[in-house]
Parts: sequence; C-alpha cells; structure tokens
Amino acid sequence: MLDSTLLVPLLYLVLAGVYLVVVPFATYLYLQQRWNVATSFERGFMYFLVFFFFPGLLLLSPFLNFRPQRREI
Repeated sequence: MLDSTLLVPLLYLVLAGVYLVVVPFATYLYLQQRWNVATSFERGFMYFLVFFFFPGLLLLSPFLNFRPQRREI
C-alpha cells in the first residue's frame, strides 16, 4: 500500500497530467473534427474549452493545425 506522503504528490502529478495533456489533447481532437461545421452554441462551447484548458493547449500548440486540407486542382 502506498504511503500517504507518496500518495499526495502522485495524485497532484496525475491531475496535472490530465489537466495539461489528456484533456487538452481530447479538446484538440474535438476541435479538429468540428471546427468548420460547428453551430454558434457549439462554437461558444469550443471557445470556453480553449479558455479553460489554455495552458495545456499552449503546450500542444506546436502540433495544432486548423488549416483546411489542400485541394486538388
């Protein structure tokens, strides 16, 4: 069984990982799928998610790409 002195820092590490990596990555995938077809209410929800998880999205920002796919002419 884990000692309580080890359990608290481990819990903080897990929560920080969820807040900074897991949920922003899920938000990124959601934004990637729905960015161009969202309704106005859904777009407001997207802006809320970006505001709330801004530190994690800032860490993932080098990988964000919302440009449309290249068209074949």
